[in-house]
Amino acid sequence: MTKKRIAVLYGGRADEHPISCVSAAGVLNAIDAERFDVLPIGITKTGQWIVDGPDPRNANLSGEAMPEVTVTATSRPVMLDVSLGKDGFFAADPHNPTNIAPLGHVDAVFPVLHGMYGEDGTVQGLLEMMGVPYVGCGVLASAACMDKHYTKVLLNAAGIPTAPGVMVDARRISAAEALEQVEQAGLQYPLFVKPSRSGSSFGVTKVEQPAALGEAIEKAGKHDWKVLIEQGIDAREIECAVLRPGEGDEPQVSQPGEIVLDRRETGDDQFYDFDSKYLDSSASHVEVPANLPAETLERVREVARRAFVAVDGAGLSRVDTFVTPSGTVMVNEINTMPGFTPISLYPKAWEAAGISYAALITRLIEGVLR
Repeated sequence: MTKKRIAVLYGGRADEHPISCVSAAGVLNAIDAERFDVLPIGITKTGQWIVDGPDPRNANLSGEAMPEVTVTATSRPVMLDVSLGKDGFFAADPHNPTNIAPLGHVDAVFPVLHGMYGEDGTVQGLLEMMGVPYVGCGVLASAACMDKHYTKVLLNAAGIPTAPGVMVDARRISAAEALEQVEQAGLQYPLFVKPSRSGSSFGVTKVEQPAALGEAIEKAGKHDWKVLIEQGIDAREIECAVLRPGEGDEPQVSQPGEIVLDRRETGDDQFYDFDSKYLDSSASHVEVPANLPAETLERVREVARRAFVAVDGAGLSRVDTFVTPSGTVMVNEINTMPGFTPISLYPKAWEAAGISYAALITRLIEGVLR
């Protein structure tokens, strides 16, 4: 059997750069080497594409420094010729940039990229122009779901409820103006202030009092000028993995899972921030299925399926929902390239359904190679 050549993109310009590196390490270590020949392509924080840098399979979050794609003496800059499509990947000699060599035919790309310039439709649009198949959502779904404000617009239009909120421009709005908008919208405290186009809980603040709103907007504004102010919801955060490997496939929805914040039992007013997700293993754990009545779990699955279809999802997504004490289900956000480490909720949810991490990767890739 002839192996298919798969380029794995990782790193990128977004704040989620180190998480992308760790997700890619998981993929590269688990991918079926008998089926696929892998070409790892790293993207530095400044946006330079390289091959032959530090081995991405070793990336982890256990060291003092966060993993990062860096240019080294052995790395070669990658160049693309859009007109050549699947044969349009080249690398230059770092010591003689005029010496350019082809990287070979690429059958498909797995863009293990989180956040802006990777999960937002930009890379997807580039690959569309090249005619190169890729794993994951297309341009529209990627762009819309990267922007939490527009996710709400699409979902609300489809009759799917989301948390009440307002969007503000951090570059121009004053704290007093923001407070006025919050009051006009009838939002109740606590509020959650977050960048509209960022992930991994970067720049998110829980606001208990009006006096703290201005500082929270300023913090979020360091990541994105579009800032979303949402009413806190008294609910459990339940997440669903959705899988549609190939065009025309029906979406498959996993059993809903829950990130259990372990310190809440000790009275810690904790929310699922960056440290809880990635750095502090004692802060949380994953439960699949979530401890909810069977009818509630089915309702969450149906909402997740409807949300995925509403945004024209493809490949994979993680749909994050709120489930209130009364059983109401509303969508919090949709991640079109969710964390993909072996312990992330997305692969864990499918593992609970009998699909191993390696088999999940194979399904996603083979789905775009049909």
